[in-house]
Formats: sequence, C-alpha cells, structure tokens
Amino acid sequence: MPGLVIAYEIMRWEERAIVNAAREAGLKVTSLHLHAVFLPIGGFAKPLPTDPLSSIVVQRAVSHVSALNSTLVMESMGFKVINSSEALAKSFNKVWTLVSLAKAGLNTPRTAVALGEEPCYKLAQLIGYPLVVKPIDGSWGRLLALVRDEEELRTILEHRAYMANPSMKVHMVQEYVKKPGRDIRVFTIGDEVVAAIYRVSSHWITNTARGGRAEPAHVDPELEDLALRAAKALGVEFAGIDVFEDRDRGYLVNEVNAIPEFKNTVAVTGCKVHVKLVDYAKSVLKK
Repeated sequence: MPGLVIAYEIMRWEERAIVNAAREAGLKVTSLHLHAVFLPIGGFAKPLPTDPLSSIVVQRAVSHVSALNSTLVMESMGFKVINSSEALAKSFNKVWTLVSLAKAGLNTPRTAVALGEEPCYKLAQLIGYPLVVKPIDGSWGRLLALVRDEEELRTILEHRAYMANPSMKVHMVQEYVKKPGRDIRVFTIGDEVVAAIYRVSSHWITNTARGGRAEPAHVDPELEDLALRAAKALGVEFAGIDVFEDRDRGYLVNEVNAIPEFKNTVAVTGCKVHVKLVDYAKSVLKK
C-alpha cells in the first residue's frame, strides 16, 4: 500500500488534517515525531515501518533547523520529501530566497545586505527612511524592525551587535513598501495555485500569527503567474508565496514559505489545502 509519512514536531491542526486526508485517500499513514526517533544517514538501519520506494514524506517541522536536517537525512535514506532539502534551504534563508527570485526576473522589494554597521547608514541614505531591518532566517514576523530615522537604526544595530546568533550580524536592509493595509499569501501545490488570502492588519506586520486577519483573495492571471514562477525559482512543490501590492510597481514577491500554515486559509476560502496536498503526493507516488 502506498504510504505517506508526516514528519512533525508539534501535531497542529494542519498536521492532523493532512493525516486524516491521507487516510481517507487510502494511504498508509506514518506519523513521525522527529524528537522521538533517530534517522540513520544512508539508511543503514530501518527505524520507519515503511518503504522509501512506496512512500512520500511531507515535512512539517516547526523549526527550520529540524526541518532541513531531518529532510537531508531522510533523502539519504531514499525518501522523496515535500519539500526537498534544497528547496527548504533556499526558502529558509531570506537572502537566498530574494537572490533566487531576482535571478528568475521577478520583482522584489529593494533589498541589500551589509556585514558591518557603517554600510547600513549608507544604505539607509540610498533606500530612504522608513526602512525595514530583517533577520536572514525566521518566520511569523519575528525580529523585524521598522526604522524611521538614523537614531532608531543605531539602536537596532546596537541590539543586534550584542545578540549571540552570528546570523544577526548579517544585516538585511529592505525598503518599506507602503502596502494597502494587507499583503497576499498565495498557496501553490505543484503547478497549480490552489488558494490565496489577504492578510489584513492595521499594523505594518500583517502575519496572522501576529494578529493579522485572513480574508479570501482574488487571484488574477498576473498574480497566478508570479506565484508559480516564484515557487519554480526555489524548487518548492508546496509553498506559501508572500506578495506585496505596490502602487507604482504592482506585485512584489517578498518571501516564500516552504512549510506554510493553512488553517486560516481553509477557514476563510473553503479550499481544502490539505486534501489537495495529499492528492498531489499520491500523483507523485504513481510516477
């Protein structure tokens, strides 16, 4: 019997929905709690009761570190993983994401990287205030800083200087895009856009994890093409593409989430993202 492995750290609504959809689709389901098993590099042991040749893994770890490293090992064991380790690595690193999007000719917010504090002040003069200082890794809008003048920039850089994490010494400086009180998250699976939501908030950070409100979004042909090209640029099979609406430049791709949450999307759009994901996994297993 074809099998589906759910690799997870926390069994949230999304993971339970995928498990239930897989069972209803007639797949043998293995729930893999990543903190409760060992994963042998190269597969010298068989800790999973399923065959890599007849099973597919859906990666749902919350931690980027856990997701990437467990995916790398499971791939070495012969498993096909959605998403692949390469796609995860590119999407987890915001610099790598924007570089990949730029190489694909997609419009993104004006962004630069500085490895020292002094270049940040020069960047601020070039980009103009307000601007956003971002971590190169992270999710849910954490550690984003809106900077309105040089004094605020100095304060942010001083705080980052005393953080132990070396990645915080890589300063990602981005223009502040004047959004219309919302941004767009477009969900892609394979070569299809399956759903999209507006993330609406009076705050400049619109993530639903930070209080943003989900509303159904209209996907026009331009947005559909943009989202699919963005997913292809990073090699992501299941993605949440974050898009800004700029008054002058139109759509700007900001980030690509390779392990997207979709509970709110299902609730407001009625699109059963988990069912579509399982259907896609089944189609891949048949190839």
